[in-house]
Amino acid sequence: MANAAASSVIDACQYCDWSLEILRQLREGGVDAISATICYHEDFRETVENLIDWNRRLEQHGDLIVKAKTGADIERAKAAGRTAVVFASQNPSCIEDDIGLIEVLNDLGIKVMQLTYNNQSLLGAGCYEANDPGVTRMGREVIKEMNRVGMLIDMSHSGERTTLETIDLSARPISITHANPNFWHVVVRNKSDTVLKALAVRGGMLGLSLYPYHLKAGSECPLESFTEMAARLVDRIGIDHIGIGSDLCQGHGNEIIEGMRVGR
Repeated sequence: MANAAASSVIDACQYCDWSLEILRQLREGGVDAISATICYHEDFRETVENLIDWNRRLEQHGDLIVKAKTGADIERAKAAGRTAVVFASQNPSCIEDDIGLIEVLNDLGIKVMQLTYNNQSLLGAGCYEANDPGVTRMGREVIKEMNRVGMLIDMSHSGERTTLETIDLSARPISITHANPNFWHVVVRNKSDTVLKALAVRGGMLGLSLYPYHLKAGSECPLESFTEMAARLVDRIGIDHIGIGSDLCQGHGNEIIEGMRVGR
């Protein structure tokens, strides 16, 4: 999606309660594309049900949003005055234990998938694991398959060793769609200089996040603090490797956000 990204406003991660008001806000804000989380802990069938919901939403609000699978789709949406929606999974739970489902889900429009979500998965270690043994045997095969079909690898919630090994193993640049640098604010989910530099060397992208726990002063973080963080990161890895992954959860209550974290 590089060509579209050069001239478009793209948010690399959102998970909102997708009301008409929020969809209108996207247009009012000039957001040309969003990556919408379609799976947190769902299995394959549950993920398909979420896709069905999105198909209905796309039909009902076709004047505001359109599904996108490619950079060209984003450019066409922008020209038509609509926000392109790219589907993403924050957990490999949607492929269960079947690598063949990667191509199926890719064909259905899921173009981004995380290899882990905080905890150990069949593919690698999450960032909250006490021990990170790296990418598993299945993880290596999943990386190859995601590369083959053109699904973007996301390591936002992954452990350090697992992330570094994935950057090295992937034949395509990977992403960390929503996180911040650890040099600015030290929390488990933010990323070390080692990860950020390896990401940039291999052509990857970090989406800076508005999630309060990943910012200095949390919800009270001033704009000046956020922009200074971005400027310092530009000095370290270059502007070509930095975007925005807001991680917005508009319209959801605390119980929904807690469910995202713990899976129920």
